[in-house]
Amino acid sequence: MPVFAYQGRTFQGGALSGDIEAPDRTAAVGELRRRQVFVTAIKERAQQTGLRAGLRALGGSVKDKDLAIYTRQFSTMIDAGLPLVQCLTILSEQSDAKGLRAVTGKAAHDVEAGASLADALKRHPKVFDELYVNMVEVGETGGILDVVLQRLSVYIEKAAALKRKIKTAMIYPATIVSVAVLVVIFMLTFVIPTFAKMFEGLGAELPLPTQIVIGLSNFVRRFILLIIAAMVGVVFAIRSYYKTENGKTFIDTLLLKIPVIGTLIRKVAVARFTRTLGTLVSSGVPILEGLRITARTAGNKIVEKAVMMTRASVTAGKTIAEPLKTSGVFPPMVVHMISVGEQTGALDAMLNKIADFYEDEVDTAVAGLTSLLEPIMIVFLGVVIGGLVIAMYLPIFKMVTLIK
Repeated sequence: MPVFAYQGRTFQGGALSGDIEAPDRTAAVGELRRRQVFVTAIKERAQQTGLRAGLRALGGSVKDKDLAIYTRQFSTMIDAGLPLVQCLTILSEQSDAKGLRAVTGKAAHDVEAGASLADALKRHPKVFDELYVNMVEVGETGGILDVVLQRLSVYIEKAAALKRKIKTAMIYPATIVSVAVLVVIFMLTFVIPTFAKMFEGLGAELPLPTQIVIGLSNFVRRFILLIIAAMVGVVFAIRSYYKTENGKTFIDTLLLKIPVIGTLIRKVAVARFTRTLGTLVSSGVPILEGLRITARTAGNKIVEKAVMMTRASVTAGKTIAEPLKTSGVFPPMVVHMISVGEQTGALDAMLNKIADFYEDEVDTAVAGLTSLLEPIMIVFLGVVIGGLVIAMYLPIFKMVTLIK
């Protein structure tokens, strides 16, 4: 998504500058106006490529663990009664993350110059996302900044834990498949040709499996660079297609329909939706704003559309549970519990309970997926590697039979 550099003023007259991501210039101006920023100048940043872009991305990234510790320390200092500028100054000096130290130092300078903390953090969207900034703004306005920061640190820690669970589920099959591909390429490129030369002197007709493997080996050796280029091209094409609206919708729909994996993705989406919305609502963020932010952090286009439909229905005066039920994305139990939460006035508590339940469900699903994939991967390796080895030894077995 394009990044726009802007300069402007708040409605109170304070100067602002920073970066914002948006589909186009009009959307960027509209988003800034929604944030109550009067834009005086805005320009799309040139897209950086190569090593320079990579280094910039590396330098601007902040780990969830570092951000959670940073937020918890911030909350503790605010609760102890330290002035805001002093808190930011201390954090800019002691944070382990270089990116956090840099942006906190700038934020301290902006706050000292008269900007609110939310406005100061808003200028660094790569470190402090929209959810973070909105919750800080609510905390400042309501005089409960320490409480909001504490909730934020818990949210970041739980979101990071959920992300780790997904990575754990994907690492094992990805590693096995990668090793299998490398072994097969090695055998086809170096081992099979040795057997092929040996069989050439026999003068006898080779078994069909052996002929197929030797033909495959010759093809791979001849077109290895073309095969690698094709694989890279396919990956690039899929990624490019996924960046489009239709592509993201199609692939996310397909992923939800895959047995076992689709169930895991759905549970992760429910856990993320309820945790994010629960944290925002409990911190005092308006429900419509909370739904908008939650939709943008859904991680799945189908879930995002369902949440935006819910937001439109709530705008029209309906409940949250009603459109969630008609979307077909959320399980009936989740919809029913949200409905009860709305009726009893305890929506935030109910959402957090659902998030706790589904995060445990993700643990169970990851364990089940790993248990299911382990024998499948072992059989896959046995069939592929064993098939190549047997195909090469078939002529030798035939020779032994003829000698007898």
